[in-house]
Amino acid sequence: MSDDLRHRLVRAASRAGARSSDFDLSPDLVLPANRVLKPAAVMIPVTGSGEVILTTRSARLKHHPGQVAFPGGRQDPEDATLAETALRETEEEIGLGRNSVEILGELATHETVTAYRVTPFLALVDAAAPLRPEAGEVAEVFRVPLEHLADPAHYAIEARRWQGRWRRYYTVPWGPYYIWGATARMLRALAERLSQ
Repeated sequence: MSDDLRHRLVRAASRAGARSSDFDLSPDLVLPANRVLKPAAVMIPVTGSGEVILTTRSARLKHHPGQVAFPGGRQDPEDATLAETALRETEEEIGLGRNSVEILGELATHETVTAYRVTPFLALVDAAAPLRPEAGEVAEVFRVPLEHLADPAHYAIEARRWQGRWRRYYTVPWGPYYIWGATARMLRALAERLSQ
């Protein structure tokens, strides 16, 4: 692992960033003022060799089946902090143990269409650490070069119908993987910090 990569990630994690949401690109969508957001956390694991670890969710899941996602999930009552949530979920979903993860900082929260307030944690992880996807939740674990995800030019805006209206969202495809929605939006926020 290069000191340059660590320095770059630490600087990105320390920069201020605005909160984001699945509705950023659809200003005509009005959200209810009394909505209650559930706390959740995800890990953005970057290996020492400069790759971001992502998952494809199991097709059997009720929410977002087959979509590309970070390891993460809802905060459980026993999680003292959201960082604990991200570490626990990462270990449960992809078998990446805490001793192989160094959290460098947190990025601004992201609100999802499913009413979660997600806190992303940027982490440096051991590239050689074995990964074991949990079959009930994760269909596949794959890696994408950070340099691809760090370039804002690789992001496009697409749209689809949602609840009778058009909703726009970011995409950042990589090979056969269609990375979109909340995952792409949080990666786009990271790309903005890395390019400052």
